[in-house]
Amino acid sequence: MQIRYFAAAADAAGCEEEGLVVADEATLGTLMTLLGERYGSEMRKVVTSGSFLIDQVVRRDPHFPLSERIDVLPPFAGG
Repeated sequence: MQIRYFAAAADAAGCEEEGLVVADEATLGTLMTLLGERYGSEMRKVVTSGSFLIDQVVRRDPHFPLSERIDVLPPFAGG
């Protein structure tokens, strides 16, 4: 799958995009855990308070299945 990182997520990952291989039955929760383990506390903050675009729809449910492209978005301030 292709993962794209934006703003603080890109800072935490040290890149804006990467490919990851996960099991077919992997869920958003699986990805959140994997990214936290891979990139540490800054990424854990992003994945617990941010959101994910899966098939161009914002998702936060850890049981949601993954697709071929996921965008990791940090929390945004409103205004």
